Amino acid sequence: MEADAEAEARLLLQEARESIEAARSYRRELEQRLRGLHQARKQIRESATLTRDVLEQHFNDLKGTLKKLLDERLMSLLQEVDAIEQESIKPLDECQKLIEHGVSTADDLLREGESAVHGDVGQQNEKLCSFTKKALHIQLDSLPEVPSLVDVPCLSAQLDDCLLTILKDQIFRHGTVASRPPVQLEEFVEKPGGILVRWCKVDDDFIPQDYRLQYRKSTASHFEDVYVGSETEFIVLHIDPNVDYQFRVCARGDGRQEWSPWSVPQIGRTTLVPHEWTTGLEGYSLSSRRNIALRNDSQSCGVLYSKAPTYFCGQTLTFRIETVGQPDRRDSLGVCVEQQNGYDSLQRDKAVCISTNGAVFVNGKEMTNQLPAVTSGSTVTFDMEVVQFGPSSNEGGNFKLRVTISSNNREVVFDWVLDQCCVSLYFGCSFSYPGWKVLVF
Repeated sequence: MEADAEAEARLLLQEARESIEAARSYRRELEQRLRGLHQARKQIRESATLTRDVLEQHFNDLKGTLKKLLDERLMSLLQEVDAIEQESIKPLDECQKLIEHGVSTADDLLREGESAVHGDVGQQNEKLCSFTKKALHIQLDSLPEVPSLVDVPCLSAQLDDCLLTILKDQIFRHGTVASRPPVQLEEFVEKPGGILVRWCKVDDDFIPQDYRLQYRKSTASHFEDVYVGSETEFIVLHIDPNVDYQFRVCARGDGRQEWSPWSVPQIGRTTLVPHEWTTGLEGYSLSSRRNIALRNDSQSCGVLYSKAPTYFCGQTLTFRIETVGQPDRRDSLGVCVEQQNGYDSLQRDKAVCISTNGAVFVNGKEMTNQLPAVTSGSTVTFDMEVVQFGPSSNEGGNFKLRVTISSNNREVVFDWVLDQCCVSLYFGCSFSYPGWKVLVF
């Protein structure tokens, strides 16, 4: 009986402890949800405040611009009125001067005629003769023509009242307030020295034409464009390892000019160091970040290797051909177990590679399957995964990698058998002739 009581007590104690732990876990979950609610409330309030500021600034700018445009149009019309008035008044002023001169001449002639008629009899004949000659010379029957009112301008302002209706309709339709952006960031995938960013459409009624991706370091104040196009993913390169970056995306609807609201900014980072080529090989010139190699005019020939074995199984290694030179069957792009100087190509043991003509080599032997020849803009990718790690196989090795090489929408898949464990590998390239430029990431 006593043993049963002790057992029951222990059971009750255990159940109580489990209940306490469940209560603690429940409380932690509730606290986490409270934090989520706080963040959601904060986002709503901050975005509402920002939206108000944007609307007020935009409409204030519109008011100022519209007033400026109206003032400029008014000034232009007033200047047109002034020009027509001056141009129309000028001939009338000239006609008035001519008439006033005629009136003055007629007054003089009248005075002279009256003087001749009422003057002394002795001089009358002489004065009358002089007056008559002068009157004939003046041509008293010649009068300047004065335009009738229908022949002179009568200015008026032609104002289309429908402008206010058009403006009213446009203004009432101008601008919208969106509670949710039509696209959101979906996934961040770490890449060596970069981040693969994916986004998706979340509004079924929205038909996107283009997307616009921006990013910034979390310590920076301004976003900058990194991609504009129709794809829904993009690899952002030149990313510093272990540094937080903020990303946001928006879209432009089909047939529209304006961009949609931005997605909610999200943090992305990579812990993978960027791939770099080894410096110092005479036949190759490198970019400042050492991720682009250019085969120069030097006669020196050999394999350019990576600075370190930075390619790990499970990752995707990408070579992008920026420019091409003359191809050669000994050219190679690929990965290897170790650096081996003295070779002019990766077409050797403990290496897999593709030549510029599309031939695939495994441990120095050419495969039957072949990929398309590489051209300017071609992307060649290597994907590897461990499929055997342990006792020796029938093929003589104890380590097997499943390799996938892709180029120009085609791929070859094969097993690469090695006699040692290789979780990380070197990459390399070799070109016999100058002009080849390759970016690795």
